[in-house]
Amino acid sequence: MQDIKMIRNVALFGHGKSGKTSLAEALLFTAGKINRLGKVDDGSSVMSYDPEEIQRKLTICSSFNNYNWKKHTTYLTDTPGDDNFINETKFAARVVDNAIFTIGAVLGVKFQTEKIAAYIQDAELPTIIFLNKMDRERANFEKVVDEIKYKLPQEPAVIYLPIGAEADFKGAIDIIKGTAYFFSGDGKIKEGPIPDDMQDDAEFALEQLMEQVAETDDELVEQFLEEGTIDKKDLINGLKKAVRTGKLAPVIPGSATLNFGTELLLNAIIEYLPSPADRPAQVGINPLTKDLVELPPLADAPFSGLVFKTTADPYAGQLTIFRVFSGTLSGDNFYNAKKDTTERFNQLFLMEGKEVRPIDEAVPGMIVALAKLKETGTGDTLCTKEKPVLYEGLDPIKPVMTFAVSPSKKDDEDKLFSSISKMLEEDPTLKLTRDQQTREILLSGVGQIHLQVLGDKIKRKFGVEMQLQAPKVPYKETIKGKARVQGKHKKQSGGRGQFADSWIEMEPLQRGGGFQFEDKIVGGVIPRQYIPAVEKGIIEAMEKGAIAGYPMVDVKVALVDGSFHAVDSSEMAFKISGSLAFKKAAQESSPILLEPIMNMSIYIPGDCVGDVIGDLNGRRGRVMGMDSQDNLEVVTAQVPMSEMLEYSPTLTSITGGRGTYSSEFSHYEEVPAQIAEKIIAAASKQE
Repeated sequence: MQDIKMIRNVALFGHGKSGKTSLAEALLFTAGKINRLGKVDDGSSVMSYDPEEIQRKLTICSSFNNYNWKKHTTYLTDTPGDDNFINETKFAARVVDNAIFTIGAVLGVKFQTEKIAAYIQDAELPTIIFLNKMDRERANFEKVVDEIKYKLPQEPAVIYLPIGAEADFKGAIDIIKGTAYFFSGDGKIKEGPIPDDMQDDAEFALEQLMEQVAETDDELVEQFLEEGTIDKKDLINGLKKAVRTGKLAPVIPGSATLNFGTELLLNAIIEYLPSPADRPAQVGINPLTKDLVELPPLADAPFSGLVFKTTADPYAGQLTIFRVFSGTLSGDNFYNAKKDTTERFNQLFLMEGKEVRPIDEAVPGMIVALAKLKETGTGDTLCTKEKPVLYEGLDPIKPVMTFAVSPSKKDDEDKLFSSISKMLEEDPTLKLTRDQQTREILLSGVGQIHLQVLGDKIKRKFGVEMQLQAPKVPYKETIKGKARVQGKHKKQSGGRGQFADSWIEMEPLQRGGGFQFEDKIVGGVIPRQYIPAVEKGIIEAMEKGAIAGYPMVDVKVALVDGSFHAVDSSEMAFKISGSLAFKKAAQESSPILLEPIMNMSIYIPGDCVGDVIGDLNGRRGRVMGMDSQDNLEVVTAQVPMSEMLEYSPTLTSITGGRGTYSSEFSHYEEVPAQIAEKIIAAASKQE
């Protein structure tokens, strides 16, 4: 059984294009796991292998691998940095032990970096910062370290100073050991003396590091104040403790594509980051007693794990990926505490890029997969029936963009929706609904690229093409005035005729009042058995209103008078009579068009507030209030749905990708006359 102390579980985090996948490739190459250094740009990376990822040159799904370095085994997760796929990053932060935070030395801290830093902070992950792309033009180590210090919750502690920058970047100074390392393309380092012109910089950086470490420990503060220095052994131990408690994040400069600095990072992962056994135990609840359960991250504890990802494959079937938190999984079954069921499996797998390797058992710190499970899905807790535990589930990011979805070939409808259903299991940020009024199937996602990638995947995996269109707005109609009308249906064409005569009074109800029917017939002028037929005729007529064919709502109809024929009257005749009366009354009661209004919460940086509010005003929006949350301004507003169908790209443009929003239906309101005219004209043209 593997010694848990010799395991590390780390994930690579960072904004899009910061070089996470290239860094994963370099770590695997330097550690000897792979024998050639692949590149993201030419599609040869082992960690970025889906055709959609290769085509777009970005990480869409978290990918997994492992390597051995100095007798330690590290389980590595590469996460997406693009906003469309950030849910994968959020879920990964929930299950890994440590973070390698990749930040570009040219672009520095972007809004996306701040968002990902918050995920790392919320999950309390010990962190090493890899300052990547030091070889690029305009790379600036000091500037980016300052940005990290002032913009992110992580406190950067420089342990290596770069030697040179841009095209002259060639090595790093280990400020604790007082030596220099020079890089070569195979990832290896060569030790040498600190360049003369950097001696003062190295001494100053060591003093700063001592001060930072001392501030995290009372005993070290005393030593530093009394002696003006900290013993190197105490400094390293103090730094380890500060990293593991989240007080400091060591900074290492490098270049993933040149494979510079990766050996320093491989060493730092082992030296400074905790093993699963050194991390706090996961706390869950007993699903039966609701008592708190704490299972230690040890191989001989009761088994438990959390499913955080599911992938669908038309050939291999479904792969269920989970992190082992405690105990050892072996044998052929487990207990699913969320579904209250025992499930059997054939084989346990370790994921290595796009390959899977069969293994016999899994211990704490490992991320492993099972194939073709019937009951288990993302967010489920796996454990033993003897010691059941339920861990807190995973809360996916809410979708913000909705399209009407249809197959490009009508015959493919069933195939398309069964394919989307499989992808819903893989991606919990997707949502599939049906609008009862417009009869459209609606697909919601995090962004337009998110849904386009989904379409590419479905075409590749299941051979069916998906079309996306802007959804129809579910307008409704109502009335503002009152009317008293007659609906008379008389038909005579040989044999038994049809006769029904209904008088109704119609008036508006308050918004949201729906439909009310009142029977005011006295003296039997319409027999009892025909009155429900009148109501039914009215309800059917309401489905297509008076001005644009949209459903009519918020009306009260009273049946007040009428007449019948002993032979020619029937339920069908009175149903037609009710329908005729309603249509006539609707035309005479000042009909108007109603539109859905959405409640919106828009999260933006302070410098974008004016532009965002100006844009909302142009969309007929009403700003309801302002608040602050996590360094962002929150604008709450009510905006017509028709104005928000393509809001996501506009917000991205205004805020430079720093804004997000959520929306939900609020109520219906009257459409302004000039806009209503265009909608009515378009409806009559379509009709």
